[in-house]
Amino acid sequence: MKAAMESTQRAGLKEWIGLGVLALPALLVSIDVSVMILALPHIGIGLGADSIQQLWIMDIYGFMLSGFLITMGTLGDRMGRRKLLLLGAACFGLASVLAAFSSSVGMLIAARSVLGVAGAAIAPSAMALIGSLFRDPKQRSLGYGIWFACSMGGMALGPVVGGAMLEHFSWGSVFLLGVPVMALLLVTGPLLLPEYRDPKAGRLDLPSVGLSLGAILPFIYGLKEVAKGNPGLVPVLALGLGIALGAVFVRRQRSLSHPLLEVSLFASPVFRSALGCMFGVTLTGAIMLFLAQQLQFVQSMTPLSAAMWMLPGVIASMAGMLLSPILARYIRPSPLIGTGLVIAAAGCVLLSQAGAGSGLANLVAGYILFSAGSSPVPSLLSGQIIGSAPPEKAGSAASLLQTSGEFAYALGIAVFGSIGAYLFRHQVKELLPAGLDPAAAEASRESLAGAVSAAASLPDSQAEALLQGAGQAFSSGMKVVAVMMTVLMAGIAVYAWMAFKRMPLIGQPEAAGAELAIQESGSIREA
Repeated sequence: MKAAMESTQRAGLKEWIGLGVLALPALLVSIDVSVMILALPHIGIGLGADSIQQLWIMDIYGFMLSGFLITMGTLGDRMGRRKLLLLGAACFGLASVLAAFSSSVGMLIAARSVLGVAGAAIAPSAMALIGSLFRDPKQRSLGYGIWFACSMGGMALGPVVGGAMLEHFSWGSVFLLGVPVMALLLVTGPLLLPEYRDPKAGRLDLPSVGLSLGAILPFIYGLKEVAKGNPGLVPVLALGLGIALGAVFVRRQRSLSHPLLEVSLFASPVFRSALGCMFGVTLTGAIMLFLAQQLQFVQSMTPLSAAMWMLPGVIASMAGMLLSPILARYIRPSPLIGTGLVIAAAGCVLLSQAGAGSGLANLVAGYILFSAGSSPVPSLLSGQIIGSAPPEKAGSAASLLQTSGEFAYALGIAVFGSIGAYLFRHQVKELLPAGLDPAAAEASRESLAGAVSAAASLPDSQAEALLQGAGQAFSSGMKVVAVMMTVLMAGIAVYAWMAFKRMPLIGQPEAAGAELAIQESGSIREA
C-alpha cells in the first residue's frame, strides 16, 4: 500500500516539462535584473539619459518587484496561481517589447516599472506551483533546487549575455530575450501547469496593499541610498517611514480575518528558522559587489571579462543547488547545510587574502567555495518554508521568501557596502600620490570607481601610482568585509546545525507522512 501511495505521488514527464516551463522565466527575470549593468551606458547615450534618469532606469525594476511581491503572492492564492502566472508572463512580454523600442527616458522607466510588477507576479506563483506539481518530497526538493539554480544563475549570466548581445545588436535587444520565453509559457502553461486557488479566500484588502507598498518601497529606497554612500536626511526619513508603516501593516494583518499577509506563518518554528537562515546567508550576497569591483578596477578587467571569471563560482552554485536535494536523501539536511556553510566561510577566508597584487587564484577559488558552500541553503530550505504553510497559503509563504531575499540583499549591500566605503575613504587619503590635482584627489577619496575615472586624465606615472594606492585601499576594505562574512557564515552554520537537527532525510517515511497530512488537510479544505 505504501509503495502504491508513493507511485501515485511521483511526478511524470509532464510535470518535469512543466518545471522547465517555470524555470525558464525565473532565469529570464533574474537576467533582466543584472543585464542592466552593461546596458545602462548604451541606454544613456541612446536616449540621452542623465545620471539621475539612469539611476531610475536601473532601480525602478527592483523597487516595483520587491514592493509588489507580498501583494502578488497573496493575490495568486485568491485568484489562482496559474492564472496570475500567465497574466504576469503576458505583461512581462509586452513590457519587454515596449522597453526594447522605447523612444524616451520616461517610456523606458514606465516599461521597467511594469516589468517589475510582472516579475513580482511570476516568482511567488511559480514557486507555489512547484509544490502542486511535485507531491513526492524527493522530487519536490529537486524541483526547488532546479528553480533556484536557474534563478541564481540568471543573476550572474546577465552581464555575460548582455555583453554578447551588445557586441552585435543595439541596447534594446537585451529586453527582447524574455519575449519568446514568456510566449512559450503562455502557450504551454495551460496544458502543463495545474491550477490552484484558495476556495475560502476573502476579498483583497486594499488598505493592506497600500500599507505594504508604503512600507517596502521607502525602506528599499533608503537602503539603496545608504548603500550608495548617501546617508542623508531623505534616506533616513524613508527608512523610518518604511519601518513605521510596516508596523501598522503587521498590526492590521493581525486584526483581519482574511489578511494580505498571513502573519501566523511565523508561529511555525520551521518557518522562522528556515527564513532566518535564508535571510542571513542572503546578506552575504553583497560579496559579489566587492568581487566585481576587485576584478574590474583592481585587476583592470572589462565588465565582460570580470563576468567570465565569476562564472566558475556561478556554475559551482548551480551545481550545488542541483546536488543538494539528492545528497539530502542520504545525509540529513542539518549536517549538509552546516558543513556547506563552513565551506562557504572558508571561501570568505580565501577572499580575505586577495589583494591588489595577489592575482586571481584566491578570488576565483574563494568565490567557488563561497558559492558552492552556501548553495544547500536555498535549495533545501525553500521547500521547508513553503511546505510549512497550509497549501492555500503557499503563495503567501513564497512571497515572504522572495521579499525577505530582496530585503536581505539590499541590507547586505547597505551594511557591508557602507563599511567597505568607510574603510576605503579612511585609507586611500594616505595612499594618494603627491602633487595630485585637487579635483582628482577629491574624486579618488570618494570611491574606487572615482579613482579609476580620475586616473584616466593623469600622466602615466601619476595614474599608475593613484591606481595602485586606490586598489590597495579597496583590497584592505574588502579583507575586513570578508572576515566579517566569515564570522557571519560560521555563526549561521552553528545555528542551522542546531535548528534543523531533527529534520529527517528527504523522502524518509516521517517526512512523507507529514507531507501527506498537509496534502490531506488541503484536500479537505478544497472539498
